[in-house]
Amino acid sequence: MTRIACIRLLIHLRTAVPAVLLAGLAAGGVGCTGKPADNTPRTAPPVAVTTAPVVQKPMPVQLKAIGTVEAYSTVAVKTQVSGPILSVHFSEGQEVRRGQTLFTIDPAPFAAAVQRAEAALARTRANLERDRALWRNAEADVQRYAELVAKDYVTRQQYDTVKANAEALQATLQADEASVRADEAELLNARLDLGYCTVTAPASGRTGELLVHAGNMARLNETTLVQIYQIRPIYVDFTVPEQVLPRLREQMRRGHMTVSASIPDSGAPAERGAVTFLDSTVASGTGTIHLKATCDNASGVLWPGLFVDVLLVLDTEPQALVVPAQAVVPSQEGSLVYVVAAGNTAAVRQVTVDRIMAGEAVIRGGLRADDTVIVDGQMRLTPGSRITIRQKVEPEVIQP
Repeated sequence: MTRIACIRLLIHLRTAVPAVLLAGLAAGGVGCTGKPADNTPRTAPPVAVTTAPVVQKPMPVQLKAIGTVEAYSTVAVKTQVSGPILSVHFSEGQEVRRGQTLFTIDPAPFAAAVQRAEAALARTRANLERDRALWRNAEADVQRYAELVAKDYVTRQQYDTVKANAEALQATLQADEASVRADEAELLNARLDLGYCTVTAPASGRTGELLVHAGNMARLNETTLVQIYQIRPIYVDFTVPEQVLPRLREQMRRGHMTVSASIPDSGAPAERGAVTFLDSTVASGTGTIHLKATCDNASGVLWPGLFVDVLLVLDTEPQALVVPAQAVVPSQEGSLVYVVAAGNTAAVRQVTVDRIMAGEAVIRGGLRADDTVIVDGQMRLTPGSRITIRQKVEPEVIQP
């Protein structure tokens, strides 16, 4: 039958033949091509997927928090003498070492004070030596007069006069020794003041803004010249909910708790440290506990005042069931995963996800350790779909 004749026949049938008869003709396999219709059921081709085994391995139990970075110590550099600042030996924001020279204060008046104290000490020592010699002579006279008075060669009055003179010289000698000690202390103070004209860094760290420039007057213990912030090591300050307090106390009793701090969206590696401070009270207004971690900060990534993401490792779960996070499919009924079933088909399992970390999901229920999950290609699957495995993802094993 030609194509035109077939079209004419269909038009005639639509107008003259009931719809039931048309259905019968279609069921009988009559076609416009003159060939019988192919009613063989078609099966969907297998879906290529990527799979990964369910792994049982140690996984840390972590708690996320937002923290702020604090300097390990902040030292205000002040002068210990008053005087004009002659020179500044560092730049703002420079890292300095303990003992490094930072400022020089005019040393001229303090050098003169040292010279005066040295001269005064020299005079006092000379007087001490003179009076010591006089006292020794007086002691010798006392011994001679004691023998003479015993033989009645001198009178008792003469002996008493010599003895009184010796005692007076001994008192003078003691006063001279006290004066020498006082002058030595005065000289020591003068030398210390002269040394304080060179202001050195009391701690290693990074300097802040220069507060007093060269030419200004610095006053004793009143003027802050600069602040030094110690950033190696450094503190990370954060809070956690009060519900974890029992576990925190238990972990602190066992040993240290590890912490990693990273700058959000920076790409910089996380700095690791340990909790070194657990506050003794819970903040009543927020129901949180204040903690501090100490990080080495060897690379200098952390900076005072930064906000960082904190991961606190509370414990380690020794035998956790772990799958790649992309294997978990969210749905209205909860979290689902597709597993490889018998005959290379896909089956659906409803699972309970405990936590997701570093691209891995810790499963609390719904899977077994011998299951294999589908991590790529799930969107084209339905329960019972045939699959073909194009790649297997080998899990990473974390040593406890």
